[in-house]
Amino acid sequence: MTNRSKTFLCALSISVMAVGVSSASQPCSAAKPSRTATTKQSDAVTTIPSEAATAKSSNSSAKATEKAAHGPSLVRWNDWSDDIFARAKKEGKLVLLDLEAVWCHWCHVMDEKTYADPSVAKLMDKNIIAVKVDQDSRPDLSNKYEKYGWPATIIFNSDGKELAKRSGYMDSDEFKKLVKQLAANPDKPEPEAIDAKVTYSSNNVLTAEQRKDLNFKHVDGYDGEFGGWGIGGHKFLDWNSVEYSLQLAKEGDKDALERVKKTLEAHHKLLDPVFGGVYQYSTNGDWDHPHFEKIMETQAECLRLYSVAGMVLKDQKYIDSAKAIDSYLKNFMTSPEGAFYTSQDADLKPGQHSAEYFALNDKERRAKGIPRIDKHVYARENGWAINAIAHLYMATGDSEYLKEAQKAAQWIIANRSIDGGGFRHDETDKGGPYLGDTLSMGRAFLSLYMATGDQQWLKRSSQAADFISQHFENKEAGGKLSAGFLTAEAKPNAIAAPEPLLEENQSICRFANLLSQYTGEAKYKAMSESAMRYLSTPEIVAKRRILVAGTLIADHEMAHSPAHITVVGKKSDPQAKELFLAAIGSPLIYRRIDWLDKSEGNLPNLDVEFPDLGKAAAFLCAGNRCSSPAYQPEDLVKLVDRVK
Repeated sequence: MTNRSKTFLCALSISVMAVGVSSASQPCSAAKPSRTATTKQSDAVTTIPSEAATAKSSNSSAKATEKAAHGPSLVRWNDWSDDIFARAKKEGKLVLLDLEAVWCHWCHVMDEKTYADPSVAKLMDKNIIAVKVDQDSRPDLSNKYEKYGWPATIIFNSDGKELAKRSGYMDSDEFKKLVKQLAANPDKPEPEAIDAKVTYSSNNVLTAEQRKDLNFKHVDGYDGEFGGWGIGGHKFLDWNSVEYSLQLAKEGDKDALERVKKTLEAHHKLLDPVFGGVYQYSTNGDWDHPHFEKIMETQAECLRLYSVAGMVLKDQKYIDSAKAIDSYLKNFMTSPEGAFYTSQDADLKPGQHSAEYFALNDKERRAKGIPRIDKHVYARENGWAINAIAHLYMATGDSEYLKEAQKAAQWIIANRSIDGGGFRHDETDKGGPYLGDTLSMGRAFLSLYMATGDQQWLKRSSQAADFISQHFENKEAGGKLSAGFLTAEAKPNAIAAPEPLLEENQSICRFANLLSQYTGEAKYKAMSESAMRYLSTPEIVAKRRILVAGTLIADHEMAHSPAHITVVGKKSDPQAKELFLAAIGSPLIYRRIDWLDKSEGNLPNLDVEFPDLGKAAAFLCAGNRCSSPAYQPEDLVKLVDRVK
């Protein structure tokens, strides 16, 4: 995602037109601009020593988070739980939820300015039970309130009714005015705090009118001057917009190809030329004013997208960009056991802008220190990284990338698995299970299957999908199936009940649809159709004014079969392996790749009978036709190049 499209809004100002949020304050959102690119490598990336062991946590309690990131506080912070509302009712108080990101500059500022003001602390102590949550640790809350950016401030009455939602930094005066107003009227929510009822669509695809409207928004939202989607405000790489444009370019759309190239070239400016990795986004309507936090979803999705772009456009510079991001992950974001950490802070010192620091070379930076790395190891973030690195392996054929992805996958399987095929978020979870963890791991397993032909990964992907179906279906009262999937497992009478999330349902639609192609299982097709009913709901379609390509991709894939390459031959046969490497490195976006070794039995979905030719061969099926056998990698490449 997360995630996940969202907008990273950590800046002095926000362009409402560019990112589609209603506030003009200064949030740092883990929502999606994000999310590299090769600029000049003036200083070699050096490995920083890893700690002796992976950091352990149980969703990082509010007190631990506050102490680590901000030091002592005048506010008495609590952990989030529904029990907090019983206490609020007993004490006649409101409940304030402060959703922060440990990497977020404006979260640090609010802690060090607003919450450090004695008059604010006194007012809160009288009227508020205060809850602080690291949004990375609680995907249910993060996803529910993501459009408000970080910090997000949500105030409830003691019955759990939302009274007010605020986006970004508030100074002391603004904050005190809000608290006094709500304390005097605890049963009167602000209009924007009241959620409208949605009636879900019965359509499994977009209507022709919806498709036309979203395509117009996609093209109209492109910035022809600077590249990227959204004019003014923030600049970031919207992965879905670029991927959709790549698909259009593959089909012959020259304007879409120009949009892809200009955007990827411009986005190169957000690659840290010293440590590597991707800065979150740039302000001022151009690519020259980066904000420096490095979030795992940003690293992973940019790495994946540059790998895909390198394959589709057959351009090594994009592969090199993906390699630069992976180098950062290895050097800064990998635990001793091979799993991945969560994020790196934007600030060397919390609350202080660090542009001067990031202008230094490697030696000069290290003399001053390293921005804080959040060493939580979450299943969701690891799924993002594993999926991305599997794509880098497919783009390069370098087995070191495959080893890296598989090592992390095995660690998550051993340390984050839940019975039934699902995954915890952290070592222990106070909430959950969360959809994002199992979804990102299921998606990663399917990519590992595509990259290896090893059916253990396909089996694990299917188990993850089954867990999602059992735990996250969005059902109406009485158990009637509605549409889409909830961001967390629904609990009876829960405050801040989980809701479907646009990005997650786009991802489920694509994941379950492709899984149905690999397995032939109708239940996975039904999952994708349920997600599409959510995505095609008019109110959901209308949510976005620019970043609409995720729904367009899902709709396109639902309406078509993927290009299908099958390699037939023993996995011990070098010629079969060469054909398979050519298949996984092929310039196809929506694709299904199988390796049929008849000594292992048939494929789960053997929808074409392939002859035994006495030697390794590859077959390409696309557009209701299958090719003659290709015996050499270069012959397979020629076949693939004909596919639009």
